[in-house]
Amino acid sequence: MAEEKVSRKPSVVVAVATHKPYRMPSDPLYLPLQVGAALHPELSLDYQRDDSGDNISDRNAYYSELTGLYWMWKNNHADYKGLVHYRRHFGSLKRSHSSDRFDRIIGLEEMRDILASHDIVVAKKRNYYVETIYSHYAHTFHHEQFDLCREVLQEHYPEYVAAWDEEMKSTSAHLFNMFVMRADLFDEYCEWMFSVLAAMEKQLDPASYDDAFQARYLGRVSERLLDPWLQTHGYTYAELPVVSPEPVNWWKKGTGFLLAKFGVKKYNKSF
Repeated sequence: MAEEKVSRKPSVVVAVATHKPYRMPSDPLYLPLQVGAALHPELSLDYQRDDSGDNISDRNAYYSELTGLYWMWKNNHADYKGLVHYRRHFGSLKRSHSSDRFDRIIGLEEMRDILASHDIVVAKKRNYYVETIYSHYAHTFHHEQFDLCREVLQEHYPEYVAAWDEEMKSTSAHLFNMFVMRADLFDEYCEWMFSVLAAMEKQLDPASYDDAFQARYLGRVSERLLDPWLQTHGYTYAELPVVSPEPVNWWKKGTGFLLAKFGVKKYNKSF
């Protein structure tokens, strides 16, 4: 009797973007990835660096974790690819109450189970409740950046404008540049998203900002491009909770938001 053929399990690699030493998930799902490595040759974290192969590592001051996303796009060939952050991970649906926050992070086999019925996994939507996506950004950063993104879409990708406008009026969105996708969809999204950002960069040079935090506007705007892409194509997805290895200082976040909302002080750092 012929030996039964054993089907190969799909490979899944999720990069963990970091710029400093930090505890990493031990599960084989994860690839610790040093982002902005080209800007810090003196720093060796013993992680995969984003300055090998085809890369934009030297643009990290403007693109933030997207230099890691770009590296995954161009250099990793897993069946499914994704990105998380050293301070933000996808949560397990099976281990949500462990005292060790790292035990709450999803592992390879559970992720494979979800991907067996979904081609895309995203983080649960962030809800601002009293603000729209546009008004929150206008209060905390610079609304001109969103306006420019819409202009770029109108000129180059008009089929996405309706979904962009809908997101701007919404009070919630999938943020953080966190997702896992089947490789062809991952590549498709990256090709589109980076082309939008490149067109924006030509019109609004990040170097024109004196403040390094504001110069990273391309990374922030990119977070709002995921939902218009999903909606325009009608792609379905699974949502997972976000787990932070560190307790979130909600008092500091709330105070910063109120100061920005009432025109006292825009954001000048991440919370």
